[in-house]
Amino acid sequence: MPNLPRLRRGSRGAVVPSPPEQPGEPRVEEIDAGGLRWINIERPRAIERAWLEERFDFHSLAYEDVFSRNQRPKVDEYDDYLFVVLHFPRFDKQVGRLNAVELDVFVGSDFVITLPDDRIQPLAYLFERCRAVEELRDQLFAKGAGYLLYKIVDDCVDASFPMLRKIGNKLERLEEDIFLGRSEEIVRDISNVKQEIINFRKIIRPQRAALRDLERTRRYVPEDLEVYFDDIVDASERIWDMLENYKEVIEALESTNESVISHRVNDVLRVLTSISVIVLPLTLLASLWGMNVGVPGEGDHDAFWVVIVAMVAMLFGMLGYFRHRGWL
Repeated sequence: MPNLPRLRRGSRGAVVPSPPEQPGEPRVEEIDAGGLRWINIERPRAIERAWLEERFDFHSLAYEDVFSRNQRPKVDEYDDYLFVVLHFPRFDKQVGRLNAVELDVFVGSDFVITLPDDRIQPLAYLFERCRAVEELRDQLFAKGAGYLLYKIVDDCVDASFPMLRKIGNKLERLEEDIFLGRSEEIVRDISNVKQEIINFRKIIRPQRAALRDLERTRRYVPEDLEVYFDDIVDASERIWDMLENYKEVIEALESTNESVISHRVNDVLRVLTSISVIVLPLTLLASLWGMNVGVPGEGDHDAFWVVIVAMVAMLFGMLGYFRHRGWL
């Protein structure tokens, strides 16, 4: 069983304040209320690992999974605790793309330890609210570790919906831009949105199975909480359905944009071809009378004007014929 440290407790529901961070000291945030302890360690380092190993007897493979940062979402059941690995999308403004943030969670009978490899805004916000609002803290912690785990995962999953709405708004703007004559300019925009959808799908696809495993587990997730975790699974499936829909939409927009560009290129080629065909007989006529051999009317000024009038008549005649056929 995990070797839990002895805590100095004040009144019921006391918050254990985090000491001021010093260089070389572990960054550990703790909340203790109602016999349940929530430890949050953001971007854990080797010093935080040593801190955990000193206080908790977790399996070495679980520690390796926490610090390897290349694990697939999964749920591992050990004798005295539950180890959960989940991934959540986060838009990285520095690189301008959607990346996955890994969240590792240890769940025991009286503790929950969260170890995100980068800042997860919903998780950080929930932790700060629990630390600041006693009523919320007592409400969540009194229901046990399983309910606190549900609340953490639920908030992180729900944070995907605003991201999906932004992608949906981008798709609507792309559709408008295609038919406003900006098809050549938005090729890169279509590629960026398509990459976002692909990255989002890469994050969500393997997590669906992990969330279903979390729903089925009976370790610290009693039957009365099954409906809550089923709600998380439903939310995950809605996210996947929206991504499937967005995938079809972006592929359709890409195809439509290519068709619009191709249609415009065809229009240009049609005009250029028509001009070439119209000019060709005029060039032939001018070439005949420009040869360095004797031709009818050579040296006659009236013959020159006859040729010019014939060329102009031929030009307008062919223009009228092409317009009548719809080629111009």
